[in-house]
Formats: sequence, C-alpha cells, structure tokens
Amino acid sequence: LIRMLRSAEQRDVLQLLRRAPEETRPFLVEAAVATQSVASLAALSDFLDFSKEPRSLLERFLYTAAFSPRPSGELLHLVLDKLAGKHLAPEVWETGIVAVGSLVGKLCQQKLCGLQQVVERGVETILRGLRGAEEEPEMVISLLALGNAMLPETIPTLLDHAEDGPTAVTAAATSALQRFPAPHISSKVKRVMRRIFHQKRRSYDKTCRLAAAEILLDKHPLPMDVINILLATSEMETEMATFLLLKVQSSLR
Repeated sequence: LIRMLRSAEQRDVLQLLRRAPEETRPFLVEAAVATQSVASLAALSDFLDFSKEPRSLLERFLYTAAFSPRPSGELLHLVLDKLAGKHLAPEVWETGIVAVGSLVGKLCQQKLCGLQQVVERGVETILRGLRGAEEEPEMVISLLALGNAMLPETIPTLLDHAEDGPTAVTAAATSALQRFPAPHISSKVKRVMRRIFHQKRRSYDKTCRLAAAEILLDKHPLPMDVINILLATSEMETEMATFLLLKVQSSLR
C-alpha cells in the first residue's frame, strides 16, 4: 500500500481516503503519513478537518506523525498548519503539541534543523503554548514537548520551570532535562539540580529530587556531588536512599 501511495497522485490518495469505510480510514491515514510523499501529505491536508473529524482519527494522525522514524519538514509543516488558529478539543491540542516536539527533535537529529522556518515555527508554537498556559496540565504538556524537541536553547526555560514551578511542572521540567546528553548539562544546570536535590530554596517532591540526583550522577558526575548525595541518603526514607545507593554503585561498576 505504501509503495502504491508513493506513486499516486494527490487526487487519487484523497479519493481513496474519502471513499474508504470509516473503520479502515485510520489505517489509510497511517499509510499516507508513512509514505510522506508530497501528494500524500497534500491529500491528508485536504482530507483532515480538525474542526469536524472524529477525535480518534485526528489523534491517530498525530500519533503516527510523532512516531515517524524519519519525518520530513513537510510533515511538521502539515501538523503545524492543522493546529494553527483553530478551536480544538484539549486532547487533540495536547497530542499535537507533543507531536510537534517529537518532530522537531527528530528533524534536528537528522541534521535538518537547517529547515529554519518550519523548525523555528514549531519551537515557537510550543513556547507560546507554555507562556499562555493557565493550568498545570497545560504547562506539563508543553514541557513534555520541549523534552521531545531536546533543543539546547530551551534549557534556560526548562531550568526556570524546574526550580520555581509547582510539583507537576517541576517534575516535567526535570524529566525533560534528563533527556539531554551530558555535553549540554552545564555547570548552571548542575547548580539548579543541586538546589532542587538538597532543597536549598524550598521543599520538592521525591520524584523531582530523584530526577535532579540522576542528572548529577549520570552526566559527568563530580566527586563532591557523589559524596553529598551519599551523605544526604542518611536522612531519607529507605526506598529513596536505596535507589540512590544502587545508582552510585552502578556508576562505580
């Protein structure tokens, strides 16, 4: 089917999508996304109406785009166009934002960050969603998207939310920071992680403290950080202390 779609004209793909029985449309949408030909993406653009289509079909399209192993700039462009300026169901918007982060991250992994306009538009869409978020869940979704994108320039934003946000936001931001490779974990990042783990400014949830400790232990650990984390385990509950001790032992091995 994918081979056939790669050689099909836009009107033929569109006709196939429109005439297909409802139960087979999700499968055909997945195939069209996998094809990633200009004709298939144009047909999807014409076919998918984010204000009318069933939520399940829209989410299937967005999930398929997000999990695409080698996405194109055109696919990201299509997703952004479908999310722009519409009153969408919250679930569809959330899935879309996470998909945008995934697509941006994969394009940059393919050394295609040079597709400046579409990549910048994707990042700005995520950041705009974060700035405009009024509820914790909305902020968490945008932070998950930034974690998927893994762009070094977003690290300061993640640090701000990691240290100063409410519990769910701090957890999402520290989790996003964990995804960055060691070269991007600067001394500034480590200072913030130390403050979170040792609770220098306020109390943090156990999950947030563990994530901060893992960043300190996994990304070129400094001897003093290892020592201080080990000393801190004496004041922790058994489960958390055991986890950190095993983490240190694993690193030593």
